[in-house]
Amino acid sequence: MLSIKNLEAGYGKVKVLHGINIDVPKGQVITLIGSNGAGKTTTMRAITGMIKPTGGEVTLSGEKIDGYDSHKIARLGLAHSPEGRRVFTTMSVNDNLLLGAFPRFTGSRPKGDIKNDLERALEMFPRLKERRNQLAGTLSGGEQQMLAMARAVMLNPEIILLDEPSMGLAPILVEEVFKIISNLKSQGVTMLLVEQFAAAALNVADYGYVLENGKIATHGPADKLKDDPAVKAAYLGGSGGH
Repeated sequence: MLSIKNLEAGYGKVKVLHGINIDVPKGQVITLIGSNGAGKTTTMRAITGMIKPTGGEVTLSGEKIDGYDSHKIARLGLAHSPEGRRVFTTMSVNDNLLLGAFPRFTGSRPKGDIKNDLERALEMFPRLKERRNQLAGTLSGGEQQMLAMARAVMLNPEIILLDEPSMGLAPILVEEVFKIISNLKSQGVTMLLVEQFAAAALNVADYGYVLENGKIATHGPADKLKDDPAVKAAYLGGSGGH
């Protein structure tokens, strides 16, 4: 589905990623964990076309996408729920969701039943259903995070990239967000989950990669990583992995 081979990327002369390899098979949830500054968000930006990789390649369903613009990558079915939420604050919840389906309106993604998918997304995110006519800027941080995720679902994507969905959320909302991720997983949605809250990420994922200083330090089935002494010490300590 999504394959990242020897990926290198950075900003100007500063190299952040040093030849990383990640595979995201269809129907699985893969997590990329690591501390702040490890290169997790840079990885997401390089995959989604927000920055151009300086080496290696990224393929989606066999098509080489590194170097493509973000909108072209979205048309191929890669949805991105970015760090920091980035919803359209002056638009309603409903309109934010419909914007997520924009490539389906233009014919660059299979159209399907957008109205039905909108209702399905709102059922999946009940807090949003109650607030569907509110401006997105009036939502709480947790609700905006859910809106960013629901907007990604509206693309009817091949794969969803979730960048730090728990960031800045109260514990009860973190729990709710991960229940939604688990629900998406049960529906067969393919996801790459970048997350600092390692314990929750490994609980929902099939397979995990640990990123340290722009390199993959270790990887393996999520259950095994949870029992790995080095991973436990670094990411699953008393603070819950933050």
